[in-house]
Amino acid sequence: MFNKVIAKLTQPQRDRMAFTELRLRFLGEIRRQDLVSRFGIQSAAATRDLTLYKELAPTNIEYDSKGKSYVIGSEFCPIFDFPRERVLIWLSQGFGDGEPMLRTPWVPCEIPSRLTQPNLDTLAAVTRAIHFQCPLKIEYYSITNGKSIREIIPFALTDNGLRWHVRAFDRKSQEFRDFVITRIKQPLVMKDAGVLAHERSDQDIQWTRIVELELVPHPDQPYPEITEMDYTMTNGILNVNLRAATAGYMLRKWSVDCSPDHSLRGHEYRLWLKDHLALYGVKNAVLAPGYQSSKHTS
Repeated sequence: MFNKVIAKLTQPQRDRMAFTELRLRFLGEIRRQDLVSRFGIQSAAATRDLTLYKELAPTNIEYDSKGKSYVIGSEFCPIFDFPRERVLIWLSQGFGDGEPMLRTPWVPCEIPSRLTQPNLDTLAAVTRAIHFQCPLKIEYYSITNGKSIREIIPFALTDNGLRWHVRAFDRKSQEFRDFVITRIKQPLVMKDAGVLAHERSDQDIQWTRIVELELVPHPDQPYPEITEMDYTMTNGILNVNLRAATAGYMLRKWSVDCSPDHSLRGHEYRLWLKDHLALYGVKNAVLAPGYQSSKHTS
């Protein structure tokens, strides 16, 4: 039924309805000004759009007179079928927020698929908690400990190249940790619950710390100048700044040899971390190929 009704709308109307749904589902709220800023329309037109969306999906949207905004309804049911990759692009890069459509590329292009994709309803709860800066109660399934009930305070999504995590303070361990989104079940956004000062993102040392890395062609290569070309190096060095909380993931994803004596062998190791001590104090450095802690290299 929805498809027939939506099909009768103009393309600009469909784009605005899709944007409204994205904001409601993944951020939990939308204001008239959001539509005004995104589409360059007048405030009166934005009001009509929100009224139209409510006519299309009455249970999806409610008006919060206290906050003077429209919020997600208690019986939300999406009327647009967004591909998960596109939602993640919208959340992480801030574009692609119109109606989901199959588009023909300008040139043939093959993009590898991910083996794991987060459930959109779970992702929506996580992103709403991030947006409202509130706790999220979850069932979490750990490979080492199995199922547990946790309260986390999420503040950022991270992509390690293989799967999506959420960075959050974990009230059970009293630590900042990464949680794999596909392992989260039964998320409950605790919108009215408070957050303590030590649970906020600015207290996450691994998140706020930036590590400066110098990557160079792996000394085992016969033609290092080709690697310099591939990575657009300057004077044979690629300077990379990463959050400490993501460094290990990225170095593994990029197959960077992080051994102190560039001892790893294999065609995948095109790059070498010039100074392995740059990873000192990085908790997830153990994920970096060949990395050895200082106690093993002293």
